[in-house]
Amino acid sequence: MPLKYIQITILILVVSLLGGCKSAQNAYYAAWEQVGVHKRDILVDRVEDTQASQQASQQEFQSALERLSVLIDFDGGELQTVYEQLNSDYEASQKSAQTVTANINKVESVAGALFEEWQTELEQYSNPQLKRSSEKKLQQTQQQYNKLIRSMRKSEAKMQPVLDSLKDNVLYLKHNLNAQAIAAIKGEFTNLKRDIQSLITDMNRSIADSSSFIEQLNKS
Repeated sequence: MPLKYIQITILILVVSLLGGCKSAQNAYYAAWEQVGVHKRDILVDRVEDTQASQQASQQEFQSALERLSVLIDFDGGELQTVYEQLNSDYEASQKSAQTVTANINKVESVAGALFEEWQTELEQYSNPQLKRSSEKKLQQTQQQYNKLIRSMRKSEAKMQPVLDSLKDNVLYLKHNLNAQAIAAIKGEFTNLKRDIQSLITDMNRSIADSSSFIEQLNKS
């Protein structure tokens, strides 16, 4: 590997460890640009990462819902085992939700840097027609992005209430491993099922918006 690429790789790793301050982020993006990877490319990658994490999160929440479905129909056996399985599903759902949030934050970070750079570079045009065209594309891309980030944040906001409800059920079952505990959880199941289905619907909408945004970005 050429020395230049080794140096850039080291810089990217160091900047990644420095955290999210603006100067560190700018150095990070500059390092990638030296090897031909621009903010637009990073944005596409991060939107795709968010899509993937949303799909994984859907599966985790769905698994927890299915586990609860089995629980409320439980008819004999070892409740401790059922509790451990449900707790595992909850922890997996919590971890996947954290990944979704982290990925959305990364999308916002690079999008902000991209739009700031694009706006600044508009002043470098000497041809007014090209400048107007680029400015129009910037506005269109920002509008599409704003729709996307609202969609992402909307589905993200629905995750925590579902996690809270799952945790309540897990805790209750942990301290009450008996038929009465199952009866109590059964009473909450309908609401939780509705909330998870609503979350999944919003995530699917966000995933579709992500695909539309990537398509729009590739055209602009």
